[in-house]
Amino acid sequence: MCEVAIEDQGCEITDMEQCSTLGERGVMVVTPHRRVDPPLSVVWTTLLYCAEFVTAGVLCSMYHKSEDVIWMSLTIIFMLLPAVLIQLTLTFIHRDLGQDRSLVLCLHLLQLGPVIRCFEALMVYFKAGKKEEPYVTITRKISLEGSLEVPKELEIGQTERMLATHRNAFKRMAIIQAFLGSTPQLTLQLYATIQEKYILSTRLALMIITLISITYGALVCSVLAIQVIYDNYKVQLRPGAYLCMVVWRALEITTRVTTLVLFSTALTHWVILVGMANLLFFFFLPWVEFWARKGTLAEGVEKNFSKLGTTVVLCMFTLLYACINVFCWSAVKPDLTHQELIESKQSWSSLVMYYSGRFVENFVLITLWYYFKSDFYEYVCAPLLVVQLLICYCLAVLFMLLFYQFCHPCRRLFKYNVHDCLRCVCCCRAGGRARSRRGNMPPSYSTAATMVLDPEEPLVLLDPHNSLPPDVARQLGVQESSA
Repeated sequence: MCEVAIEDQGCEITDMEQCSTLGERGVMVVTPHRRVDPPLSVVWTTLLYCAEFVTAGVLCSMYHKSEDVIWMSLTIIFMLLPAVLIQLTLTFIHRDLGQDRSLVLCLHLLQLGPVIRCFEALMVYFKAGKKEEPYVTITRKISLEGSLEVPKELEIGQTERMLATHRNAFKRMAIIQAFLGSTPQLTLQLYATIQEKYILSTRLALMIITLISITYGALVCSVLAIQVIYDNYKVQLRPGAYLCMVVWRALEITTRVTTLVLFSTALTHWVILVGMANLLFFFFLPWVEFWARKGTLAEGVEKNFSKLGTTVVLCMFTLLYACINVFCWSAVKPDLTHQELIESKQSWSSLVMYYSGRFVENFVLITLWYYFKSDFYEYVCAPLLVVQLLICYCLAVLFMLLFYQFCHPCRRLFKYNVHDCLRCVCCCRAGGRARSRRGNMPPSYSTAATMVLDPEEPLVLLDPHNSLPPDVARQLGVQESSA
């Protein structure tokens, strides 16, 4: 990111980094100070956190009354584990441990950290514009306008920077809540519903809230990936892009969770092996790539951390990455040698391999469930359910392709798009069939090379290796010299 820091006292301008792309006209558009956007994402994430926490607590009390110790214990674990990690994440991002903020730390201990952080963000927003900003940062971003890349300068005040810090913290919180809490909670409650053969209203409400939380967390992953990969560009997503991503992520996650739950009802112990194999594979994959490159750990993750502390943070990061990929595509590829911990380029090969492998795995799991299902599914059309799950996953892939082809905000920067890849595959198959047909056909004038002589062209030029008889060549030489 190209930043220019402007000091109000001395009017000193420090150009930290020059932008490399100036567009075809080389015009720098300066955007004046704009109105601060409300922190809607902060409020939405806080509401999801509170709704899921309260609903899970009510469900635990119902399990306690009915003496369902196993369901109650697992529900409490999946409720408290992400909550504790969220408190640590918010404290780490806002750096509160070195400050005298006893009330905030006390609320974090009571698992109410997101509530006080949301209240702080709202207070910052409502106080915005009431006094002049003492310090302004000018951020340069490249805006895609048609076929042009127009650099623009945006003024960012202290209020916007504080709100940006809150938004970034709550984005991380949404991802942790979705894939370390909501995903296992949804899987557990759906499994309990099938095993008990009846639906509790509170349990149904918790499943709906967790599904919304997971979909929103996956949506945040996709947006963060775009912002990291195209850091120098001003990314603006249209409502159609959000709608396409929501349908893509909802279908993908719903199909995956349903497949795992159905498989667990038929082969209960084997689903633990499948889940652990997925988790360990995606956890060690970034580390194996790191060791294969013989790189060094990323520096600057946190200045006060030792090598051990940095390693612990990286392990937590790869654990979160693994939990995301167990259920859906994470949209990023970790790079433990990079300061941002994310590879700053689009990994198309990883995307293709992930969805191909995940489709095969879902097909195998749902097929095994079909052959080993219990008598409970006698009143369910099992073949139709299998086909529906496979079709839903294919629809998720279709909406993903539609997003990258038509709705991606930086699709003009793609070297190849989805249409080019599909056309290349089709052309290769058509070319292979045509070559196989030509290989079985006898040579003809339509396929063999044909040489046509021009009467005005000298014959000597057609005989570079002196293949004509000496007398004929001598006569041609005499004719050319006389001419």
